[in-house]
Amino acid sequence: MPVATGPRPGLVVTLCREAGQFAALEREWTALHRGCATATPFQSHSWLHSWWLSYGTPGRLRVVLVRRDGRLVGAAPLMLVHRPLPLLVPLGGGISDFSDVLVDATDPPGTLSALAEGLRRAARHAVIDLREVRPGAAAEQLFDRWPGVRRRLDDSVCLELPAEPIDALMKRLAASRAQRVRAKLRKLDALRIEERTVTEHEVPGSVRELLRLHELQWRGRGVTPEHLRPRFAEHLTRATQRMVRDGDAALTEYRLDGAVIAANVTLQSARLTGGYLYGADPQLRTRKVDVATMLLRRDARHAAETGRSVISLLRGTEPYKCHWRPAVVTNQRLLLAPSALAPVLSLYAAQLAGRERAAGTARALVPVVREWRTRIDNWRAGAGR
Repeated sequence: MPVATGPRPGLVVTLCREAGQFAALEREWTALHRGCATATPFQSHSWLHSWWLSYGTPGRLRVVLVRRDGRLVGAAPLMLVHRPLPLLVPLGGGISDFSDVLVDATDPPGTLSALAEGLRRAARHAVIDLREVRPGAAAEQLFDRWPGVRRRLDDSVCLELPAEPIDALMKRLAASRAQRVRAKLRKLDALRIEERTVTEHEVPGSVRELLRLHELQWRGRGVTPEHLRPRFAEHLTRATQRMVRDGDAALTEYRLDGAVIAANVTLQSARLTGGYLYGADPQLRTRKVDVATMLLRRDARHAAETGRSVISLLRGTEPYKCHWRPAVVTNQRLLLAPSALAPVLSLYAAQLAGRERAAGTARALVPVVREWRTRIDNWRAGAGR
């Protein structure tokens, strides 16, 4: 039932709290997702509904919907959590690199105002904590129109490249590094590694192989524990299958002598594409195959051919990403609350900022600790002679 009437005629806001109702939104949600210029793959219905099936808690779903004359024109996919205090947080959780709200491009001011009103009502006793908001996202416009109290914090760092074929991307590199990349590409071609695009019906078997290779490549080197859990495998399989069907994802296998040696899931929206997760046979390292370059060549070619503008390297500043001199993009953490919860929001924001300062100090100490460990190991090796 309607819980609010929008500030403009014909706009009605409702709150979806039932999983079955959320599932039934697939068709109109997909139309809205495609009509929202700032949307990323992590706001697709296929990704969010699959995530809810694997990670959601019954009774906690809170999806604010805005309709104009019966057509879905705005949505905020959230859920309620109670730790460390009542919060409305985005669906998708920590395994999603971006979060956002969806707003139809035809009337963003009116839709945003209606969405803000719906969120204000849904968050009467909670703080809205929107993590991993990409710069330029619709959620930033919502933040500007929020009628209550608000705070903005930095979140994860992402790296981005223009959607150009790898030959064009190599112009970003120093001459010596570009020469090394060309040598790596010639090696890949000499090995005759074949790329194969996986069809919708082949996705389950291919994802199983990808996760097997992913575990092998990271064994003993600190794999992300969530990537090994059954719920993640179920979600990735289900979401990828639906997104491959709809053109919002591509799953690529790389074969050598007929055997799968690597597999990669690439997620994509109207403007953005990004490699989400891959698995590679550890033996490729012994053969000096640069897997990251192999995957980037394919993703860059596909992004350029399909008219996308951004290749996102997603979260993290690993050295192999930085070699390409990408643009550094810092996601935002947007905190919103009704005015009555101003003291609560201020305390929560201060706690988050303190944790980030502590985490930053710990990150800064990592290279220092590594250096001293190296010195100690060298000293021990010399003393034992």
